[in-house]
Amino acid sequence: MFISLNSHATSDIQKWQKPHKLETQQQIEQQLPFYPSRTTTNRQQLTPDMFENSEICKGCHSEIYQQWERSVMAHSWEDPIYKALFKRASKATEGQVDNFCIACHSPIGMTSMNATAAMLEGDQHLPGVNCEVCHNIVGISGNDNGAYILSPNKEKHVKLGPRPDASSPYHQTEYSDLHTKSEFCSVCHNVSHPFNSTPIERTYDEWQESAYNEQGVQCQDCHMTPGPGMKDNPGRSAIMGKERKHIYSHEFTGGNSTLHQYFNDPESAELAREMLRSAATIEFVEFPETLTAGQLATVKVKVANVGAGHKLPTGFPEGREVWIDFDVKAANQVSIYRSGAVVDGHTEPGTHSFKVTLGDANGNVVDLNVWEVDRVLSDTRILPYGYSIVDYTFLVPEDLSGDVTINANLNYWPFPQQLVDELLGEGKLKVDIVNMTSTKATIAVLDKESKSAIAMKINKKQLK
Repeated sequence: MFISLNSHATSDIQKWQKPHKLETQQQIEQQLPFYPSRTTTNRQQLTPDMFENSEICKGCHSEIYQQWERSVMAHSWEDPIYKALFKRASKATEGQVDNFCIACHSPIGMTSMNATAAMLEGDQHLPGVNCEVCHNIVGISGNDNGAYILSPNKEKHVKLGPRPDASSPYHQTEYSDLHTKSEFCSVCHNVSHPFNSTPIERTYDEWQESAYNEQGVQCQDCHMTPGPGMKDNPGRSAIMGKERKHIYSHEFTGGNSTLHQYFNDPESAELAREMLRSAATIEFVEFPETLTAGQLATVKVKVANVGAGHKLPTGFPEGREVWIDFDVKAANQVSIYRSGAVVDGHTEPGTHSFKVTLGDANGNVVDLNVWEVDRVLSDTRILPYGYSIVDYTFLVPEDLSGDVTINANLNYWPFPQQLVDELLGEGKLKVDIVNMTSTKATIAVLDKESKSAIAMKINKKQLK
């Protein structure tokens, strides 16, 4: 059964149940013509000529087009990490996952061009997630794995969008409540393993279960604005359009500054960094007043998710990682204790990281071979409006004196450098490590005698 244009998919109870498994090839062909993706259409067969070139949209929507052109959506088929992983997955599964991957990276390519992983080779270009994709989605049939209903209508020339009073001299317009809701995003930002239903990415579910949903804050309210905290973006969506209080930005800003750097777009890369910097805070809690040479010291650090309407971090679980780089430096700037350095393209063992770890059927960690995923081994990410407190205990050197400076940096990368080097080759793509936020403090180190003298003085005062 299809869900209508203004409806939302699945109840809270249903989403935790494994989806119904189709028994026969005939059932698959009838209900899921692009299996194992959940994509459907309202037509028997789509052809490329049913979709207009996005360049045509540029004529009236020039500013929106320029925003989209810089976006991750526009680059979804050309993303080098996606391409490398897709090639691996397609080869390992003998093409079984092709539709599953292409459904969200080139919907037009899958539904009308019989796209396969082989099309990644050579000069053949497939459209990414462009104007004709989003504005021809007439409904959804679920909340994951490309469960959109794509139905271009070139005869009536109808484009769907979020304005009930929109009009155009070039095409017909039709209001779609779905385009204003997070459910629209859910079809590609919830990902389940296509054959065993393991929940791999759950960005939509994370939002749905958060206070942001309760408050009516949609994905579009954060990711389709000019920047973090900017609620109003006055202007016109088309050169002849109405003046409005808010125009949706089509940069779809997230946290992947690395990809924007790869495509030589420093402006969008910096916008992504701003998004990350607005997402979290870090502070010391239960901080010692002084340290004592030769003794252990403990510092507690609190990281809070204050700006992301989903877990921190979210998305691509093989790569996304937020971590604390905790460094204690003596007066001469020599580090006496550190946890969270990047070593050989990975965060070092013992690093306090916020991330998902996926596993195979035998419980082994899976990092690149996502088709082998069978379970979630751990999830240390921070909930929306949630926080995590971590401890650092270190030995203060016997011969240390003076002050020390304690730095705690909260960092993010979309993929570890080692993973990128393995996929693309060393030196092909430099991962951008973003410092989301940081805190530091200076604290005096006392020798044991000084500490004892202070303690005796305090005791005498208390006795009086």
